[in-house]
Amino acid sequence: MGGPNLLRSDVMLNDEKGERLLPILQGSRPRMPAIDLPPEDAVAVAAYVHSVLAQGRAQGAPPAAAPVPLDILVGDATQGQAYVAAKCGTCHSITGDLQGIASRAANAAELQNLWVGGGRQEPSDPTSAPTRRDVMVTVTPASGSRVEGRLDRIDDFTVSLVLADGRRQTFRRTGDVPRVEVHDPLAAHKQLLQSYTDRDIHNVTAYLVTLK
Repeated sequence: MGGPNLLRSDVMLNDEKGERLLPILQGSRPRMPAIDLPPEDAVAVAAYVHSVLAQGRAQGAPPAAAPVPLDILVGDATQGQAYVAAKCGTCHSITGDLQGIASRAANAAELQNLWVGGGRQEPSDPTSAPTRRDVMVTVTPASGSRVEGRLDRIDDFTVSLVLADGRRQTFRRTGDVPRVEVHDPLAAHKQLLQSYTDRDIHNVTAYLVTLK
């Protein structure tokens, strides 16, 4: 009746095996009568409170209930088709690379992640030969032949690339020397990421899921 909530009490949050609870039960707090409880029972009470804490939900969590499956197919497939034709038609085709795209994903959520991210996957072997979907870079030294390969790393001081034979080569950068040209086949996707709305994403996913 008016006592502290044991599940939020500093005493129980810092207690391990009843060592903080026992003195209180024995009357260490003013205006709180002692409870005639053997030490082993106090340890059992502490263990019970700790078990409730371990099974409890985090503060602010939603009420416990069965998980609700996430349904992301809430868009308009017709509007998604129009969006793909207007924004993606110059690079993609439903009779080409988009043909059967829905069959490449296990579910709609994976399909959405696939197209929003552009479908790029990091190579399992970072020294493997480049593919047409990789970010490529051309490095032209002040003297010597230019070098092309898959971009591995670039900053203001160095640029590293993986050559066609899998070898890695690094150049030191000083201002604009050597000349570095980055060619990203997914640059258009990155630009669209800045303009996508939730409705656009849901509509396109609703359309692409029909391309099986």
